[in-house]
Amino acid sequence: MKFLVDAQLPVRLAQCLRDAGHDVVHTRELPDQNATPDSVINQLSVDQERVVITKDADFLESFLLQQRPYKLLLVTTGNIRNSELETLFGNHLTQVIELFEQYNYLELSRDALIVH
Repeated sequence: MKFLVDAQLPVRLAQCLRDAGHDVVHTRELPDQNATPDSVINQLSVDQERVVITKDADFLESFLLQQRPYKLLLVTTGNIRNSELETLFGNHLTQVIELFEQYNYLELSRDALIVH
């Protein structure tokens, strides 16, 4: 699966997803790095069919109003250690991949993976 990891999430998460065999871009790797505007991230997501992984609720608003980004994984864990975040993704990644075959918007909290 192809992912685009947004600025509020660690580069380590992008690397973990790569290590699991996925095609991943972190905003830090883009020309404007973590200052890349949401509109550019959305367009890249649509053009390359990438799931945006973010904590930024602005992406939820654009998804609901404009169906952009392509697909959305909203992380609603609040502040969390990078190691805990990596464990959370590791525990749910298989299910995330399966659910994105049918759904376009998922939410990952500390306690659940929610389909919207």
